[in-house]
Amino acid sequence: MGGVCSRKRDQQQVNEETLNRRVSGRYISKCLGSSLNVSSLDASQGKQCIPSLIDLCIHKIQKDIDKYASFTMLPRDMIQLIFNDLVCSLCLTNSLFEAFRECSLQDLNLSDYPGVNDRWMDVVVSQGSSLLSVDLSGTDVTDAGLFHLKDCVNLQALNFSYCYHISDKGLQNLKGLSNLTTLSFKRSGLITSQGLSLVSGLSNLANLDLERCSKIHGALVHIKGLSKLESLNLNCCTCINDADMKPLSGLINLKSFQIAFTKVTDKGLALLKDLKKLALVNMEGCSVTAACLETLAAFDALSYLNLSRCNLTDDGCNKISRLQSLKVLNLCFNKISSAILVHLKGLTNLENLNLDSCRINDEGMTHLSGLSRLKSLVLSDTYVGSSGLRHLSGLHNLESLNLSFTIVSDGGLRKLSGLLSLKSLNLDARQITDAGLAALTSLTELRHLDLFGARITDSGTGFLQCFTNLQSLEICGGGLTDVGVENIKGLVSLTLLNLSQNNHLTDKSLEFISGLVQLVSLNMSNSRVTGTGLLHLKTLKNLRSLTLESSKVTAGDIKKLHVTYLPHLVSFRPE
Repeated sequence: MGGVCSRKRDQQQVNEETLNRRVSGRYISKCLGSSLNVSSLDASQGKQCIPSLIDLCIHKIQKDIDKYASFTMLPRDMIQLIFNDLVCSLCLTNSLFEAFRECSLQDLNLSDYPGVNDRWMDVVVSQGSSLLSVDLSGTDVTDAGLFHLKDCVNLQALNFSYCYHISDKGLQNLKGLSNLTTLSFKRSGLITSQGLSLVSGLSNLANLDLERCSKIHGALVHIKGLSKLESLNLNCCTCINDADMKPLSGLINLKSFQIAFTKVTDKGLALLKDLKKLALVNMEGCSVTAACLETLAAFDALSYLNLSRCNLTDDGCNKISRLQSLKVLNLCFNKISSAILVHLKGLTNLENLNLDSCRINDEGMTHLSGLSRLKSLVLSDTYVGSSGLRHLSGLHNLESLNLSFTIVSDGGLRKLSGLLSLKSLNLDARQITDAGLAALTSLTELRHLDLFGARITDSGTGFLQCFTNLQSLEICGGGLTDVGVENIKGLVSLTLLNLSQNNHLTDKSLEFISGLVQLVSLNMSNSRVTGTGLLHLKTLKNLRSLTLESSKVTAGDIKKLHVTYLPHLVSFRPE
């Protein structure tokens, strides 16, 4: 149902998780608020921000960072801020990390940090009993590096997700950490049933993440005694089946349960009927039928339900009307039609509804008109057209609407003009043009606007000036020139800008973009920009990701920009 010049929006399954982790979202979110930006400009207000005294102190310390052999003489709160900023700015080295030895830090977040391995662990464990939380996900730490963690007796949270060298042997060092409440081994393929038996005594454990642990069949018997467990993630553990559900039937405090893409069926879910506190259930991709709704209806607290990609049909789905507490419902990529919508109209607590790629058309949309609490609605890749949008005009709490790959036209968009709470709108559809954008100028609260495949021209970009709060913008239909980009230069709150596929853009566009100093991600692929034009981007100190595939820019050009002007650029593709 998508247009030929468009791209299908993200429909990755949880078991098709991208392996490209070069740009951590942690860097994007944290670095924008880094306290080391001593003299920053509030772009949205045009006012100079006055740094606090602690900001000035941290800035001074960072400026003279090589003079410090140890930070132990500083207050712990300040040391923590210095550590956080060094990690955020990718300036922390193994030798510099030594200065944090025995500083009594409470939280060490080194997730995805380059170069972290067992050599760093000596400083980590030197924090001793002060250490409460350690995140080593995505690092090269091995079993050997975990040896001294047993001395950090007050640890409450450990994250070893994507640590591919940790096995059952490493888990032996966690047995005595009785204060642990959160433990994550996501995608730890070396952990087996034997390893889980070693942590069965962690009686205070409330959150356990074993997603993508492929060798834990039969291991759940070892966690049946964790009576305080509230959250269990078994997503994509393809070895888990109905028999593995029986040991979990006594975990009466469980509130969040995720078993997406496992071999659990209706029969296995029925074994959990006594878990009355369940509020979140994720069964995406499981071989269940509408019969599972009978069990789910017994969970009075159930507010979040994901049954996407379960091959559900309309048959038996009338039972969904009994799930009165639901706030989030995901039914995407099922074989259901508009006939099911009549069973949703009574779910008046719904705030988030995903019907992506279902056989929904205008006829059934009338049943959504009474869901006044809806904040997010996904109708992408359905048969909904302009006529169906009239049933959404009264959903004044709607903040996010996805209409990509629908048959909605410019005329239909006028029916959205009263949805003044909208913050995110996806109109990735080839039939949307400048006229459709003109009908939406009243939506001044928009933060995210996706016009990827829409046929927007230079004339249409003039309407973008009404959306002064935009933080992300995608226009990739090929209709823009430098004139259109000039109309974008005033959107100073933008952190993400994708103008790929507009092959008429030149270095002049980069000049206009140079004033968007909040940008974190920029895509100018398939354009005419050159290495000379890249110099305009030297002002974008927050830029972390730069994509310039199929342009006149070389790898050497980007490397020069990175080394000379943008040292924090961590992801770039020149061609």
